[in-house]
Amino acid sequence: MLRIEQEELRDALTAVCELAYREGGLALVVGGCVRDSMMGLPAKDIDVEVYGVPAEVLKADLAARFRIDLVGEAFGVIKLHHLPIDVSIPRRESKAGLGHKGFDILSDPNMTVEEAASRRDFTINAMAYDPRNDRLHDYFNGAADLRHRVLRHTSHKFVEDPLRVLRGMQFAARFQLSAAPETLKLCASIDSEGLARERIFEEWKKLILRGVKPSLGLRFLRESQWLRFYPELAALVNCPQDPEWHPEGDVWNHTLLCMDAFAEERIGVEREDLIVGLAVLCHDFGKPLTTEHHEDHIRSLGHAEAGEAPTRAFLSGMTNESDLVEAVVPLVREHLRPKEFFDAQASPSAIRRLACRVKRIDRLVRVAWADQNGRLGFHADRFPAGEWLLKKAEELSVKSAAPRPIVMGRHLIELGLKPGPAFKPILDACYEAQLDGKLTCLKDGIAMAKEMRDTR
Repeated sequence: MLRIEQEELRDALTAVCELAYREGGLALVVGGCVRDSMMGLPAKDIDVEVYGVPAEVLKADLAARFRIDLVGEAFGVIKLHHLPIDVSIPRRESKAGLGHKGFDILSDPNMTVEEAASRRDFTINAMAYDPRNDRLHDYFNGAADLRHRVLRHTSHKFVEDPLRVLRGMQFAARFQLSAAPETLKLCASIDSEGLARERIFEEWKKLILRGVKPSLGLRFLRESQWLRFYPELAALVNCPQDPEWHPEGDVWNHTLLCMDAFAEERIGVEREDLIVGLAVLCHDFGKPLTTEHHEDHIRSLGHAEAGEAPTRAFLSGMTNESDLVEAVVPLVREHLRPKEFFDAQASPSAIRRLACRVKRIDRLVRVAWADQNGRLGFHADRFPAGEWLLKKAEELSVKSAAPRPIVMGRHLIELGLKPGPAFKPILDACYEAQLDGKLTCLKDGIAMAKEMRDTR
């Protein structure tokens, strides 16, 4: 049943199963590998649980056959060096504190397969497969739920780890699942318990980078009442938009459509997709702050600029990566510029200055494209405003980077200036002239710097 394309991986798995069998135990492939194989996806990372073999015996047997990595030894996990296989012994976890780390963990090789499965989050992840005997252990009907695209919690133990709600969010998006009503009700009863930001962010990254339909993950978040932990997102619900331009309804619906449009056009470069995806998610955070009714229409003047503060608040709640935040915020603040610049046929100077603010115009065009295609009944393969801006930016060599200064500090040193307060005014003036197109080569830049030096 398992789809393992690499022969080396198949051989290693067979060897692990045989080691367990010779010791009187049982080795089962568990978790996402089984789920993915049942969906026709090749297995990349394999998790194996070994039953009936003491930890020290298992470790010794594996060490005699493989190079092993004991990084996860404290949790009963042994990694096979240079192979995507983790071997573990079933473990009992008892709640001892807050969050996903608040557990006492004890490996128990004598645990039953059914009890181990009951401790997993969702039924689709609770299946176990015996490669040696070609047998599926499915005590909670995960295969049926997978066929019917249902996301259902495995047991009452689900509530012990609040991170599982966010896992549900990204699973719904990745595998296009609808949550069972009883699971939504259970999720609504769970508090976030001060989850660590880095773990929260990992689930959001999976939503953005791997979600086939991110809208389904966001709907799960709303239906499970977990939007209460994300006020910037919650504010989008029922925030009205002018129906002439947004027949899809409120800003929440628009954002969901935008995220699905983004997902269809990911480029496969993780960092770029993450930055753009977050910017698409946050691009209209300013609308609840600026939306007003004007006679027979609705306007949100200044919403792009107003989106900066809630975007920073939202991102700071899940990551301390300041470089990432500083890459996303300008895209939110400037997301209307591609159309505005196209309509006005903006000057080279304006385009260079835009590149300075957003750093990468190609990112900005991707955000604006998703915004355009996030309207009900509207999906265009072409984006004339974006195409025009990209063409102009490429001609100006600013499509994927801000203009690099022609005159730099080392040039001023060569002119006899000492580093200090006098540097900045000269460098700034030269750069402004460069953005305006008045300074196009180093020779002219040196001349301008000399003139400013001599008139200080």
